[in-house]
Amino acid sequence: MGLKRLTPYAMPALIIAANLPDIDSFVARPLGLEPIAEHRGFTHGLGGLVVMPFLAAAIILGWQKFRPSKEGPIRRGGLLICCFLATLSHPLLDYITSYGTRLLEPLSHRWFYGDAIFIMDPWLWLILIVGLEMSWRAERLGRNWTRPAIWAFAAMLGYVALNFAISARAVAVTRPLVERVARPDMIEAGEVPLTFWKRKMVWRGEGIGGTGTYDPLDGLNKAWLNPTVTPLNLDDPRLAAAVRRDKRVRAFLFWSRMPMVHTQDGRAYLTDQRFFDSGRPASSTFLIPLDIGRPSS
Repeated sequence: MGLKRLTPYAMPALIIAANLPDIDSFVARPLGLEPIAEHRGFTHGLGGLVVMPFLAAAIILGWQKFRPSKEGPIRRGGLLICCFLATLSHPLLDYITSYGTRLLEPLSHRWFYGDAIFIMDPWLWLILIVGLEMSWRAERLGRNWTRPAIWAFAAMLGYVALNFAISARAVAVTRPLVERVARPDMIEAGEVPLTFWKRKMVWRGEGIGGTGTYDPLDGLNKAWLNPTVTPLNLDDPRLAAAVRRDKRVRAFLFWSRMPMVHTQDGRAYLTDQRFFDSGRPASSTFLIPLDIGRPSS
């Protein structure tokens, strides 16, 4: 895209700043915090847009003292622009997933979900990698190296827009089917890895929830619901007791978009519909036991 013209060390600045917001996952536990609640918070929100670019720029400036660039001194204005744009890209890419992010932190704890792209979408990575390789190849051959990058960026935007449209259509087609069962409080369209055009539908309403599928290749106006309906059991007294005694449960509920209580062999577990699987082991990140465990404040 030509950003490396702004300053020497632009490429490492972009890489560092684009990944720096995820530092929250690594510092949370040493600070006595729960990573699942702190991740995609301050460093991914408005606060992060103020702090992270300067932190990334400081890392690059510190590195330059040990490894001066052959291209000359760093231009600080250009460096900050690179770091800001890279930092901004991180929460925007997180937003378009069904995992979501808190874009307004610290002003608001509200989660935002795009429900368009799988959290590790291989097709998106492929577009970016091919664009980068074609740009490098054009530069080595003395050709216009910005054109492949621009085409790759345009392809990425088109791919994301297509997936937003598929998810919106999936929810619209699924809603009438859910309304035959219960008044829906929420319907989520989650992308299926590799087969990006398919959607795993997750719905909930009136204390119950279920799943379904949508495949536009089978018809733009067709969706299917799984006949199995699961009670959410959020009125289970074990959940209320666990909330009072266990900070892991409180952190999970703060993070969870579609919480539910799953009962197995007489024991209760807090989980999230998006990641629910009755076959998961009890040690799973998305399956928190409510009956046992030492209380924590």
